[in-house]
Amino acid sequence: MLKTKQRTKQIKHNDNISFPVGTALAVKKYSEKLGFSRIFSKFKQRGIPLKGLVEALISYKLSENLSLTRGSSWINRKEVLEEFGLESFEQKTLYRAIETIGVNYQEIILDLQDILFSQYNFVHTDVNMDWSSLILWGDKASLGKYGYSRDHRPDKKQVMFGITELRKPINIPIGLTIAPGNLNDQTHFQTTFDQVKNNLREKSTIIFDKGANGKDNLNSVIASKMQFLTAKKLNFSDDKLIKKFWDLKPLEIDKDEGVYGFKQEFPSRNNYFFFSKKLREENIASSLRKAERQLAQAKEIEEVCSGKKKLPKKYKINNILINATIEYQTKLKNLSDEEAFELVKKDSITGREGFFCLVSSKNLTLKEALFLYREKDSVEKIMHSLKNEINIKPLRVWSDNSIYGALLIGYLAHLIISLIRYDEPKLKTFSTKFIKISLSNLTVTIENSNSSIKRRIYSNFDWINQLICIKNKTIT
Repeated sequence: MLKTKQRTKQIKHNDNISFPVGTALAVKKYSEKLGFSRIFSKFKQRGIPLKGLVEALISYKLSENLSLTRGSSWINRKEVLEEFGLESFEQKTLYRAIETIGVNYQEIILDLQDILFSQYNFVHTDVNMDWSSLILWGDKASLGKYGYSRDHRPDKKQVMFGITELRKPINIPIGLTIAPGNLNDQTHFQTTFDQVKNNLREKSTIIFDKGANGKDNLNSVIASKMQFLTAKKLNFSDDKLIKKFWDLKPLEIDKDEGVYGFKQEFPSRNNYFFFSKKLREENIASSLRKAERQLAQAKEIEEVCSGKKKLPKKYKINNILINATIEYQTKLKNLSDEEAFELVKKDSITGREGFFCLVSSKNLTLKEALFLYREKDSVEKIMHSLKNEINIKPLRVWSDNSIYGALLIGYLAHLIISLIRYDEPKLKTFSTKFIKISLSNLTVTIENSNSSIKRRIYSNFDWINQLICIKNKTIT
């Protein structure tokens, strides 16, 4: 039998529409669980429902790596509008929605806390707290201030934000505070703590880093009948302990990383003094890099002093109202490169490398204190996820309330991902990025035939989006 030549398949035009639907399904599922309808209906009764706009904005942040200001065109597609029960709207409507939730963001956070603690019987209410900064593009918002930049952009205005999460094994964020870009962590702490303390049980442990450690903050925790675990900045009295550290016969805590420590007991607190070989190596490497930068900087200035090049902008005062005569002098003329490097290295290496001290009102063992404090890295991962996976940075908004609203949308997006991980133990170790990709892969095709009935065809299932979207009949 002769083999006939196969005909090329003809592509015919149709009116079918396909779009990623997994994030929308997940968001709507948790919107219902968290009572978004009740929470957001308080703030807008007329026109386009605020709940639908918030759901659409969260889905947008989980689907696209773009600014919220571009969300209007993404949402205003017919199929997306139908998915969230919305009518077509102008961009200014979205801006007003962001401002509205921004004005009320504190109340929204407290409502969410009440719902979370009523729906879940958490095994504990110990929390990790952390603070970070975000670059702000634009100069109209009063929250934007110059300050210590975690994003290494001191030339840009920024805003500060704080996150509170229930520590392992829960790892759900329960608090978000937003503050001017020049507010330090020690001052910001009280606002962050006050936001969550009423929902925490007595004797809960509040864990935070040394940047927020201050007498008033520690007293505030104790006054609320809770406990604290934090780190302290090393001082001159600690240098004496460092000199006799090995004479005190410290216990081996972590053999792999070479961690040793001893405990000091005081009436109102306990100090846990540690040395880590691994940390010492990292600290010394960092100090050497700093020494190299300082030497390079001195050489650059020396070239300016000798007339070989002009003074770079970074060494000038960039202010039209200030006339300044700046004179630099280096020590390089009398030193070889090796001698100069040894000089800056000696100044950079302090002898404290590898040593650190934890402080707690709880009576812990050395291992317990170290273990609990190390677990604080989970809140730091939330910060990283918000910035680089939920993509809340950089902020391109126009007012304080829009900043509050934009950060709240990012927070809600991460809260939903965290609840997915908590509700589905199989996903506990999966990153936000991986879950986002799986949800975005789930696609629906709306088949438009001659009949009035539209058929929805779902495709690109994997075990993750099936677990999230098919369980409990999100897709029927």
